[in-house]
Amino acid sequence: MNKFKWVVSGDIDGFFGLFVDNLIQLLVLIALLSGLCGFPMHFIYKSILPGIGISLLIGNLFYSYQSYKLSLKESREDVTALPYGVNTVSLFAFIFFIIFPIYKSTGDYQMAWKVGLAASFLSGLIELGGAFIAEKIRRVTPRAALLSTLAGIAMTFISMDFILKTFQNPLVAFLPFGIILLQYFGKVVFPFRIPGGLVSVLAGTALAWLSGFWGKPMMDISNLSKSVDHFGFFLPVFSIREIFSIFGSENLGLYASIIIPMGIFNVIGSLQNIESAEAVGDKYNTRDSLAVNGIGTIIGSFVGSPFPTTIYIGHPGWKALGARSGYSVLNGTFMTIVCLFGLMGVLQALIPIEAGMAIVLWIGIIIGSQAFESSPSHHSPAAVVGLLPSLAGWGVLLVTGVFSLLNGNLETSMQETGIMILPFSMNGLISLSQGFLLTSMIWASVCVFIIEKDFLKAFYWSLAAGVFASIGVIHSYSLKGNAVLNNFTFPAFTEFSIAYAILALLFLLSFIFYNRKK
Repeated sequence: MNKFKWVVSGDIDGFFGLFVDNLIQLLVLIALLSGLCGFPMHFIYKSILPGIGISLLIGNLFYSYQSYKLSLKESREDVTALPYGVNTVSLFAFIFFIIFPIYKSTGDYQMAWKVGLAASFLSGLIELGGAFIAEKIRRVTPRAALLSTLAGIAMTFISMDFILKTFQNPLVAFLPFGIILLQYFGKVVFPFRIPGGLVSVLAGTALAWLSGFWGKPMMDISNLSKSVDHFGFFLPVFSIREIFSIFGSENLGLYASIIIPMGIFNVIGSLQNIESAEAVGDKYNTRDSLAVNGIGTIIGSFVGSPFPTTIYIGHPGWKALGARSGYSVLNGTFMTIVCLFGLMGVLQALIPIEAGMAIVLWIGIIIGSQAFESSPSHHSPAAVVGLLPSLAGWGVLLVTGVFSLLNGNLETSMQETGIMILPFSMNGLISLSQGFLLTSMIWASVCVFIIEKDFLKAFYWSLAAGVFASIGVIHSYSLKGNAVLNNFTFPAFTEFSIAYAILALLFLLSFIFYNRKK
């Protein structure tokens, strides 16, 4: 008989990993909103963080309960809850391409916040609507196509970000990473069975506080005393009126090219994460999982959060840690307490990112390897193809970030010079990056069906790609300063739509001649 336990030892490691991941998101969010977008710290702590905390609590509790029900249904104890948190890519997209441009043009951070709320609300509606069609998409998409897209995100937005931070501060970051590798690759058990995640965080924190003995100190004790300035109890700010005050505003329409793709991005990304969970044995209901994902984002926007939440990448990693349902409850509860009571300042002053990012880096590595381990081995070339659009998406984020940092103008530079980056042009990089989740799925699926000599399905996928290209969902873009925006057209014969049509014709002819030979 299955004796379900809400918390097991692996949940402690899972909690530290997911908590550190969420903590990093909030640290980045606070830094960008205050430093780039002019948001006062008191506004962030009183109006935004409580809303994020509520949305995190709702999703984490649901996915924990969902794993409990699956555990009872299948009479097994090793069911792991789907991870849930603020969407990393949406966070950067909303700040750099919506909130910051609005603040820069109006000088009004509250207007930027309101547009962000409306954008997040609409993104949540798209996620909720997508819940009712996502399962059909999943049935016709090869596993290698779904998982390789996640692997691309893991290798870029997660692994590369954190490995660079690791090598930026090796004296602090190498030891925590080594501890994680010992426990989860080498299966080393630490004395008294202390979780490796906890050991890693403690070791990294200690090294950061001791860093002054060998160089410039990373931590400052005075920041701890300053952090209490944000203590308090902050109830969520009901923001429904602010959301609907933006509808009809040209600001919202101007950024529809960000809102719509990011909503679709969240649906597809969450769908791929559900597939990732099933690949390691946890089969969750697609519609319910995606619906609550959208509801969490909508409720978050109603209580002040301008950032969509999502089913997180990393389920196989948390499962490998031994996490089950408890890590999700612990994370949701603790993050909500942190957000409601203004504790982010204390955590920021006490724990350096380097102390916990080794766990998240390991999660990225596990997800990257899953695309090859959980797909048929002869589909590996297709999985590699599926990685490439994500690399382009990350590359564009780096380039636009550098231009913003240097007060440059990407739009003007491309008009004047075309910008050559090594052997390729910026145009090619941006074209591949636009709609990269969908592009990754399409090309990996085409490659899988070519490997299987199912040329008719390759024809259908190429035809679908042509339709997406013709309405600007993939590849098409326009520049506004340093913002890369989707350029929606309906319909239009672009060079990409024509190219996909030619490709589809090639596969159709291949199907005809191959079957004739049979």
